[in-house]
Amino acid sequence: MYLTAETKQEIFKKFGGNAANTGSTEGQIALFSYRIKHLTEHMKKSKKDKFTQRSLVTLVGKRRRLLDYLKHKDIVKYRELIKELGIRK
Repeated sequence: MYLTAETKQEIFKKFGGNAANTGSTEGQIALFSYRIKHLTEHMKKSKKDKFTQRSLVTLVGKRRRLLDYLKHKDIVKYRELIKELGIRK
């Protein structure tokens, strides 16, 4: 399994403040980015996997909506987060 509980805790600890703060916008965006990266690698190998392709597009949309929310709420945190995660915008 590519996403273990320890990995999730590490992501939320780094971006959300602490491991228990799973509802933070920054933590959720970081988790979605991790999952998007994994699914992108899978799609490079399995080009005809339409279910995974749909899941990937859905995740990208969710991340985009959360990024828009963060951008309107706090532009400084938004800029720091996209720089740290390496997201193009």
